[in-house]
Amino acid sequence: MGRQLGVLIDRRGAVLQVIAGDARGIFIPSLEAHPLGKKALRGLRLVHTHLKGDEKLTRDDLTDLALLRLDLVCAIGVHEDGQPGAVQLAHLLPGYSGGDGRERDSGKRLEVHDFGDISRLRFDFGGFISALEGEMSRRRHFEQDKRERAILVGVSVRTRGGRTFVPGGPVSSPGGPSLEESMDELKELARSAGVLVLDAVIQRPKEINPKYLMGAGRMKELIIDALDKGATLLIFDQDLGPSQIKSITGLTELKVIDRSQLILDIFARRAGSREGKVQVELAQLKYLLPRLAGKGSAMSRLMGGIGGRGPGETKLEVDRRRVRDRIHLLERQLKALSLGRLQRKKRRVGQGIPIVSIVGYTNAGKSTLLNALTGSETAVEDRMFATLDTASRRLKFPVSAEFSGPAQQREAIITDTVGFIRDLPKDLVAAFKATLEELEDADLLLHVVDASNPGFPQQMDSVSKILDELGLSSKPGLLVFNKTDRLSPDVARALSARYGAVAISALKPSTFGPLYAALEEALSASCRPAMKKLLR
Repeated sequence: MGRQLGVLIDRRGAVLQVIAGDARGIFIPSLEAHPLGKKALRGLRLVHTHLKGDEKLTRDDLTDLALLRLDLVCAIGVHEDGQPGAVQLAHLLPGYSGGDGRERDSGKRLEVHDFGDISRLRFDFGGFISALEGEMSRRRHFEQDKRERAILVGVSVRTRGGRTFVPGGPVSSPGGPSLEESMDELKELARSAGVLVLDAVIQRPKEINPKYLMGAGRMKELIIDALDKGATLLIFDQDLGPSQIKSITGLTELKVIDRSQLILDIFARRAGSREGKVQVELAQLKYLLPRLAGKGSAMSRLMGGIGGRGPGETKLEVDRRRVRDRIHLLERQLKALSLGRLQRKKRRVGQGIPIVSIVGYTNAGKSTLLNALTGSETAVEDRMFATLDTASRRLKFPVSAEFSGPAQQREAIITDTVGFIRDLPKDLVAAFKATLEELEDADLLLHVVDASNPGFPQQMDSVSKILDELGLSSKPGLLVFNKTDRLSPDVARALSARYGAVAISALKPSTFGPLYAALEEALSASCRPAMKKLLR
């Protein structure tokens, strides 16, 4: 025939597929009917011929071995008379333990065996593969952890102007967050999503590959390394376009998501109220809609839902129509829920009580401050986006010696809102616009900043940018530096003086004196005349 032939064999010895290639090689068909599952290897071995008596495994053979997690790959040299010649086989090695970082890769990923003439082939496959997979499982002891296991990936190109181009995002200024800082934030986001981070990889190619962000060869190496470490998920720090997701998932069965989808997943996990759940689902569907195209298996791994099994254009159009119908239904539900919130706002305004809205970067301590100021018990957690649902509480200012009027006149409604983050997904901002409308009715925005975070200036800029996009940049505001208990007193005073902020620790109400005074002064300057009377 003049063609290479191959067979895929399972561990029982059954031939599952026969493959006829060409003179140069064979094309391995989709193996999705035989998924990897939870084990380190797929449970299939490939035995194929090489023409002209050449038994040497090619680079493509070895790449397929590692990329597809085959039990082994075997090449049999075939002479021109059709008789078999020498045999060479290769298998993976259990070099990497992962999880705790103590036991590292030896640098040798696979091993090749030469057997000379096929008559000298002696290989106990059953005993060998059992021992190999057992050793892999022993070293990958962290697999007892039921969480998703992820490799984080960041890609950027340094340009001549000293700026960093990040695909899927704007060109950041030299004073903006570095790729390393952005990856640290991605790691915190993954932790908030309940993901076990095995490793973080930063790539700085000379130019961005439109299909894979990096070169195809480097992407394959990254995927193989992720599989070696036992990863189930690749998380990209950049937003991936539909074609990029299709290209990358075409190389691997690992789930592939980007930063925006990770944030959406966190919101989906944390949303507690009916309104929050509607908002999150709406944002997810708007994210999904333009990605309902291309390879069905890719979408199945991406979303595990609508469109994942659609083989043809007709099914695809049906899915798109269903998604659009669901989006319209959710938008109507959100509008109805907004009416109820509007009525509550009118009651508060009718009472003449000033409204203070707490804003800030996620995990800046906004909910902790709300609890400390009002004596409430809203959920608090040291992770990103612990608060998604708006909470409003009544704040009573402490009576000072200078004030002789009734205490009930010294009150304000203080509202905790969802935290902001750099490059917050647009669909998420749009979906939460109804919730963020609370900020439009606020008489004062209390901008809380985690002063102990080294990147707090960039976080402040991100919050200011989002407020500007919402048309709230002209709203009166008060800057509060939180978590100053983690700084030395001199540093806290210097930072507060430099930025014109009030320094506090939400964990220490004894530091709230200057905050109360600043709040009263700010409300007196910004509130309506009726509210000013209440504070006199």
